[in-house]
Amino acid sequence: MIGYVTIGSNNLERAKKFYDELLAELGGKRAFGSDRMQGYRGGQGGMLAVCTPYDGKAAVSGNGTMVALAAASKEQVDKVHAKAMSLGASDEGAPGLRGDTFYGAYFRDLDGNKLCVFKAG
Repeated sequence: MIGYVTIGSNNLERAKKFYDELLAELGGKRAFGSDRMQGYRGGQGGMLAVCTPYDGKAAVSGNGTMVALAAASKEQVDKVHAKAMSLGASDEGAPGLRGDTFYGAYFRDLDGNKLCVFKAG
């Protein structure tokens, strides 16, 4: 149902380096770009884009806002979370079961945006 999601950054070049490496773990790669935005496609689902805000104000993470990235396996969840940590992300919840069938891990990117990588079912 979701076509794409954008998240803000105050340092687009730094964010692109972070997401280039992180999303490669899920089969993601650059799809399009402009002077203020970089979009990524691959794996499952729609597109994720990182951008500087159009209004020129500082990018801020949303309270209660989170982007979830689908993984093919629990092992891939572990690998992506470890990659995020190695790239300077902050841990928001180590990989593990949440409920009976949801395996997820949570982190914040370099701009404070909250993400989850998960395998359900």
